Amino acid sequence: MGVMSGPYVIRGSVSLPEAELMWRFSRSSGPGGQHVNTSDSQVELRFDLAATDALPEVWKARALERLASRLVGGVISVRASEHRSQWRNRETAAVRLAALLAEVTAPPPKPRIKRKIPRGINERRLREKKQRGDTKRGRSGRDW
Repeated sequence: MGVMSGPYVIRGSVSLPEAELMWRFSRSSGPGGQHVNTSDSQVELRFDLAATDALPEVWKARALERLASRLVGGVISVRASEHRSQWRNRETAAVRLAALLAEVTAPPPKPRIKRKIPRGINERRLREKKQRGDTKRGRSGRDW
């Protein structure tokens, strides 16, 4: 096996601290082989979001608020069991957790500023609409 390809960058210079990641392994359902009932290839990665010092306070508050429904005692949990190898499932779970944290710690989008539609655009739309109606009205065979 190889070495885990860390550190898992959340955004900028902030990354998941390896020491704060809690791993749990269990038997995975899905594809296997002769050793399917003996290998623990499913991975559950847990990260204590409430107690971590790795994230800036603003990001941490934002993440706790946005992930409130998924947290159990301030801990976020991610599972991976797509691959037959535990090592690949570990990689997948860590990447998935980093992506999730990057998404929830992102700043909110700027509010949309409502603008008034220019009068010329509205007039042109109504003029074209009127012409289209006249064209359709002219197609009826009443005059024949």
